[in-house]
Amino acid sequence: MAEELKKLTSRVQGVEGGKRIKGLNYKDLCIQPNVELPEGYKPPKFKMFDGTGDPRVHLRTYCDKLVGVRKDKKIQMKLSMRSVIGDTLSWYISQDPKKWSNWVSMASDFMDRFRFNTKNALNVFYIQNLKKKPTKTFCEYATRWRSEAAKVRPTLDKEQMNKFCVRAQDLQYYERLMVIENYKFSNIIKLGERIEEGIKSGMVTNFKALQATNKSLQSSSISKKKDTGRVMSPSTRQNYPRSRPNFDRKPPRQYIAIAEPIDQLYEKLNAAGYVTPIPIVAVENPSQWVNPNKTCAYHSSMKGHTINECGTLKDKI
Repeated sequence: MAEELKKLTSRVQGVEGGKRIKGLNYKDLCIQPNVELPEGYKPPKFKMFDGTGDPRVHLRTYCDKLVGVRKDKKIQMKLSMRSVIGDTLSWYISQDPKKWSNWVSMASDFMDRFRFNTKNALNVFYIQNLKKKPTKTFCEYATRWRSEAAKVRPTLDKEQMNKFCVRAQDLQYYERLMVIENYKFSNIIKLGERIEEGIKSGMVTNFKALQATNKSLQSSSISKKKDTGRVMSPSTRQNYPRSRPNFDRKPPRQYIAIAEPIDQLYEKLNAAGYVTPIPIVAVENPSQWVNPNKTCAYHSSMKGHTINECGTLKDKI
């Protein structure tokens, strides 16, 4: 009876042992299982890598955290798993730790796995087209722009960053910021905020609003010409009594006050391409009211009036 009980116990132990999963021992799972941390050593709090971003930057920040043990490559390998999360941790666990004989071999595999992140890095074309949204203040926009510019590869220095930031601005910002692009980025933000206040108060011309108004006026004038240009068919044509023409003098047109002189505004609009000079028209018998001492730049330097007196330009604006 005792002999049979001994055999039964041996068989049960054999079955239980067969159910065990291989490779779950400490030595199988742990990197550098024979390495112990120094007594009293407290591992630092690492910045976690989740599979996004530059893997080289992560390795550098990780190594900088290993104060006191950075010369011990085995401890460097042992603690590396504590600096990864998410998909990176899943990839890390799926690797065979025995294949990494040293720190360089492990870091090389890590770089090969996540090197594609650097190929998708931002470039200067992206930040040059990063425009300010109407719902954002200039300070909010500039802060976000600098944050995005820091992701550009190859890395931009301070002078390049300032230059690209100024070139990304609209005209009313660009022509004022370009004179300080060699200053600190904080100075660009301060001046940009002052320009923003000037646009809101009307002291600085808002070229976008001016362009939108110009397009609206042009479209309305085209639609009016189409309406007046329609010809009635013979079947609908009737003999209406002709009205006498009204020769009453029209009152002078009232213009909205502009924050800066017409001649200065014309120079800016001409430089931006919003208005172009009108070709000069030769007058055979100029009347007595034509002043030969006055010229208008908008009328290609035609004599008779100054640009500040030019009604055609005022109508255009």
